[in-house]
Amino acid sequence: MGDKVTEVEQHGIAPIPPEEQTSRPRDLFRMAFGGANTFATIILGTLPIAFGLSFWSAVTATVAGVVVGALVLSPMSLFGPLTRTNNAVSSGAHFGVVGRCVGSFLSLLTAITFFAISVWVSGDAVAGAAQRLFGFDGGEVLRGVAYGVIAIATLVVCIYGYRFMLLVNRVAVVLGTAIMLLGIVAYGGTFDPGFAGTGAYALGEFWPTWILAALTTMANPISFGAFLGDWTRYIPARHSRRSLLAAPFLAQVATLLPFGFGIATATLVADPGDYITGLTAISPLWYAIPLIVVALIGGLSTGTTSLYGTGLDFSSIFVKLSRVQATLLIGSLSVVFIFVGNFVLDMVSSINAFATLIVLCTSPWMVIMMIGFVLRRGFYDPDDLQVFNQGRKGGRYWFTRGVNWRAMAAWIPATTLGLLTANTPMIAGPFKDIAGGVDVSMVITLCTAAVAYPLLVKLFPEPREVYSYAEPVAEPAVAV
Repeated sequence: MGDKVTEVEQHGIAPIPPEEQTSRPRDLFRMAFGGANTFATIILGTLPIAFGLSFWSAVTATVAGVVVGALVLSPMSLFGPLTRTNNAVSSGAHFGVVGRCVGSFLSLLTAITFFAISVWVSGDAVAGAAQRLFGFDGGEVLRGVAYGVIAIATLVVCIYGYRFMLLVNRVAVVLGTAIMLLGIVAYGGTFDPGFAGTGAYALGEFWPTWILAALTTMANPISFGAFLGDWTRYIPARHSRRSLLAAPFLAQVATLLPFGFGIATATLVADPGDYITGLTAISPLWYAIPLIVVALIGGLSTGTTSLYGTGLDFSSIFVKLSRVQATLLIGSLSVVFIFVGNFVLDMVSSINAFATLIVLCTSPWMVIMMIGFVLRRGFYDPDDLQVFNQGRKGGRYWFTRGVNWRAMAAWIPATTLGLLTANTPMIAGPFKDIAGGVDVSMVITLCTAAVAYPLLVKLFPEPREVYSYAEPVAEPAVAV
């Protein structure tokens, strides 16, 4: 791959040649933070206030969600440098080279959600700021045009690939941070940290609503789990695991800036459920242009980090599609969802529903991969991970017709139990009141995956060849 950002990336899902692994953990920090230092994260930050929480309750729920989510996310940075491919393909070592399609589905779910959020909020911010600056109310037509322009710009960046994305995120980190800090001047005179909330809790009571806010916030770091490998595959394995773990963790902790911006400004708008309109209405006129800038740069940053990886991954499932063609296909489907979700459905409810699905479906998948990493002692065969992508059969990770039923038998019940016990406005399972209305779905889904997978591996050992010549950390595996 050339070093010029203006060259379209040629690499697909095949292992990155070692000589082209030239990135560093700090580049991973830039990608992860730049992709989240945007209006999409700001919108997630407004939701605890929209749920009825006070300012400080919203802050504590957000900090809890970000930190726990960052701890779950960080180990997902360890796979790419070893496998030299993305995390969905890497998951074939644990789910089987065919079963890794679970990761591809999760990648698609996350990409559509966050691409839609980024275009929604960025388009609304541009339309609102334009109205404030020029007094022109373009209504749905102006919003639709803004959505289209931002969506097309995002697709162009994704097509150019990793180097162009890295450049965009370098700009987003600095510019987005500066503009949000400038918001202290813009809104500091009217902000009241004693904001007591509406009292009309989304789930009727404080603690169920607080847990809902924390889980919604947690969706932001969890959403990066399927995508970290898109970038870490360019980092050589010689870098320490500590630095690889620290980069995404610190990037997510840094997102407390946009989260905090969202929480603070949501206390100022008349209707937190219509945040963008309210924000542009209360913004000083001089701050309207910076809002447009952070909306455009942020929309590109979030949209590209989510959409790029899904296009990359689907080019390996539908082998007749190149990375560019797959990106255009997924991007086009996402654009349809953007217009339907905003003009037909309720945006806040849609975001909450998809955030819940991301957390409950992706987190047990991540836990199984982490446990597998420990059991395998970090051993992976990059060539055998490509069997399915190359239309072949066999290899270390073929298991049973390409599926490791042990991992699937842990992930499916974990996800199912999580959905059955979820308690959110849009997704409420039949056992939502199992803990007195408090949403314990996250705890249940994580614990189920963490117990079921190693237990199944102990009772039904995996083939020894997946461990190379080393013994697994748990029970010795059966000989092939």
